Amino acid sequence: MPKRKPLSQRQVGLKYGFRSGLEEDNAAYLQSQGIPFEYESTKIRYFKPQTEHTYTPDFMLPNGIIVETKGRFLVADRKKHILIQQQHPELDIRFVFSNSRAKIRKGSKTTLGMWCDRNDFLYADKIIPKEWLSE
Repeated sequence: MPKRKPLSQRQVGLKYGFRSGLEEDNAAYLQSQGIPFEYESTKIRYFKPQTEHTYTPDFMLPNGIIVETKGRFLVADRKKHILIQQQHPELDIRFVFSNSRAKIRKGSKTTLGMWCDRNDFLYADKIIPKEWLSE
């Protein structure tokens, strides 16, 4: 039987529940800062016209901030977050993008950061800002 190559750190994170390397990096960062967090532990109900759905946030910080990490941010994701924002204005949902300067779709002039600004979402690149942890 051939010897198996050991799993990389990212493969271990994905194996044990993280859906992306960006999520894993932010979990490691929060742990290194001594910040307790919950990973995909909450379901938030929201409705698309005539149907009920749930949203599972990536990170719930102790101060109530919800952090969603995104590499790709598809039109369905954007629509979902607008609906959640309208139906749950009490929630503080923020985004950490791989690159907030990336276009929302090929050929668009709008970046992910511009979309967030236009829709009143706070955002950052790569890692959760320390300021968010101490709010």
